[in-house]
Amino acid sequence: MNAITGLFDPKKFIDMNCNTLSRFMDSGYANPTKRGRLDDVPHSHCAQGRAPAPLRENSVVARTERTDVVLVGGGIMSATLGVFLKELEPTWNIILLERLDKVAQESSNPWNNAGTGHSALCELNYAPAGPDGTVSAAKALNINEQFQVSRQFWASLVEKNILTDTSFINPVPHMSLVFGEDHSKYLAARYDSFRKEKLFERMQFSADRDKIAEWAPLTVKGRKGNEQMAATWSPEGTDVNFGFLTEQLVDYLQTKGVEVRYGYQVTNLNRESNGSWQVQAVNRINKDEPLSINAKFVFLGAGGGALHLLQKSGIEEGKGYGGFPVSGLFLRNTHEATANQHNAKVYGQASVGAPPMSVPHLDTRYVDGKRALLFGPYAGFKTNFLKQGSVLDLPKSLRLHNLYPMTRAGLDNFSLVKYLLSELVKNKNARLETLHQYYPEADGGEWELIEAGQRVQIMKKDAKKGGILQFGTEVVSAADGSIAALLGASPGASTAAPIMLNLLKQCFPAKMAGWEPRLKELIPGYGVKLNDNPDLADEVMAHTAKVLGIHN
Repeated sequence: MNAITGLFDPKKFIDMNCNTLSRFMDSGYANPTKRGRLDDVPHSHCAQGRAPAPLRENSVVARTERTDVVLVGGGIMSATLGVFLKELEPTWNIILLERLDKVAQESSNPWNNAGTGHSALCELNYAPAGPDGTVSAAKALNINEQFQVSRQFWASLVEKNILTDTSFINPVPHMSLVFGEDHSKYLAARYDSFRKEKLFERMQFSADRDKIAEWAPLTVKGRKGNEQMAATWSPEGTDVNFGFLTEQLVDYLQTKGVEVRYGYQVTNLNRESNGSWQVQAVNRINKDEPLSINAKFVFLGAGGGALHLLQKSGIEEGKGYGGFPVSGLFLRNTHEATANQHNAKVYGQASVGAPPMSVPHLDTRYVDGKRALLFGPYAGFKTNFLKQGSVLDLPKSLRLHNLYPMTRAGLDNFSLVKYLLSELVKNKNARLETLHQYYPEADGGEWELIEAGQRVQIMKKDAKKGGILQFGTEVVSAADGSIAALLGASPGASTAAPIMLNLLKQCFPAKMAGWEPRLKELIPGYGVKLNDNPDLADEVMAHTAKVLGIHN
């Protein structure tokens, strides 16, 4: 715990990590002169070339391959981008590198996330109350619009037989549930704001226990006392198995000639004088099979591992970014009789200081054709950036350019530290106590504690505050568009399609006009706000619901 609090005390933060930084700088990772930088070789303005680190004696020299695109990481983001590129540029050669032996084993794995199709129907953090108590639907609408783009994209892929099994998505109503007078007033204000919008027109509100019991009986049955409660209910919500979705997308990519290399971990990135990238990787199983790939474009979609790789690229746009890892734990119930009594994703209000990903929720889940219940998440702290990462991930991410932004962000978010500390000391009884707030008659013997994925919250420099904690997802790309990294967490996978579309705009601006007709085929509502076009919204949402089998 002292290590955690030390991260947010400037003096302790520096003292804790000065030795690490000294060793790090001496090692050559952070010192360009010790990496064999070729300062005597002329380079173009945007191609700040670096030579690979000098080979040790008896080192195996990797044969250099050439390709158009390298995708680093086998999750939903790389898979989505890969499909876009193959549909837009069928002749481009693509190589996908995954450090594990299968795709979708980190954040995209179905048990490493809640599987919520994030569309702002139930997530209260997307619409906080203002100082005067009013609630704006603007941010929530943006999230919903993005999810509609993902739905359209998936539906198009189903119609083209690129996705052959729609069981990755299931209809599950989305609910918000709050307790107490103040939270009930907030939820009523949120409902009044939301119901005026086309994308939220099916939302219902109630402060009546009997009505809430109709929507989610387990949340009311056995509840004692007369504490005020309120809920909203949206029938069009979904549960998504992003792991299975990713597997199908990667299977399709392989039929189109995309090479998927398992067991390869990227160790370095060097920009060449012509603007291309030299991607160096090691085989985690066979160290005698290193890999070197020259690529015109590189996408760093490695989840929590993307920050390290962004730093290795050395691009100016990546300076000032740091990351704070947050672990996730869930309680899981696979008893069929119990799971069948609940059909909703019920989201509550976040605890003071809690990150958005830690909002408590009681979820219906569908994984591998089986229905289960999930409750959580409970936050924890490990220094890993990946579930199957290293305890050195956090200290190795420290740089002179991100120490100050990270320290400032920590000082401004000390409530997060307090929250994490309170979560770390929770035992099973304490976790069950939180569960009983949402499911009063839950049988503790039916629930098992599972470790979910690692999330890395973005910390970045800020002109006014010095550093801020940035929630959500962020694409960081080089000025010339030759490399891009995806950082951050929620809403993440749910908005993979629009995030990758924004990446295409950032990295390939000259090609977007030519790509637009094909993009409109893949996404009928491309470039249009459905909320502002009610007739189109009805048509598109009805069509995607029918194709995906989620009409509810």
